[in-house]
Amino acid sequence: MTAVRSAGTPTVPPEVLPGPTPRRVRPPRWLDLRLVLGVLLVLGSVLLGARIVSAADATVPVWAAAADLAPGTELTVDDLVAVDVRLDATALYLSTGTRPEGRVLARAVRAGELLPRSVLEEPAEQVQLALPVQAGYVPPGLGRGQLVDVYAVADPVIGATPVADGGVTLVVGRAPVQAISGRSDGVLSTPTSAVQVVVAVPAGRAADVLTAIGGRPLVVVVHDSVDTGSGSEGVDVPERAAATSAPAGPTG
Repeated sequence: MTAVRSAGTPTVPPEVLPGPTPRRVRPPRWLDLRLVLGVLLVLGSVLLGARIVSAADATVPVWAAAADLAPGTELTVDDLVAVDVRLDATALYLSTGTRPEGRVLARAVRAGELLPRSVLEEPAEQVQLALPVQAGYVPPGLGRGQLVDVYAVADPVIGATPVADGGVTLVVGRAPVQAISGRSDGVLSTPTSAVQVVVAVPAGRAADVLTAIGGRPLVVVVHDSVDTGSGSEGVDVPERAAATSAPAGPTG
């Protein structure tokens, strides 16, 4: 078909004819669904990661031993220090919300070791016996919680020299030291000054210990390890202590 061109109408070249009007790209709206979902996904990932990290680092304070403590030691507040541990360990160890003072250790506990719930037991029928020992017969490093043997030795002043044991009698063996008093490390201290070493013994054996001592001087021997023995029942009061007669006085 031939285009009819009216007279007097100028011919317009095709290259200058107006093209289609472009559509304006609209800026994204804040309420765009895809934008909202993307923001929610990012926030959820951040919160979930923060929760996982905080849960991994969550700790609670529990009790630990401040020093080496022998079995049979009756706990005091000075024997314990607070240590932070992860939450999953609280089922096995004592939290600081509990007060274990007055309970007795069923086994030895090392310095810094967390205090297990299973290591505590109720105190048995025991009495605390204060033994007067000359300072020269007490090891310098003796401290609370250590295991000791206590010997009564012959006193040449009163002529006490039992033949059966050569002048030396074990009166308490493998006993945990509960307290020490009267010790002085100053320049005025002397080897003859008295030091009280407090040990726990079965209530029914206290008289045997006193009978075995019989007024003789005492010597304290410290075990190298607090692992010796098996608790308060491991305290050894020799049977022969009850049969040991008091030392005879000087004869005229």
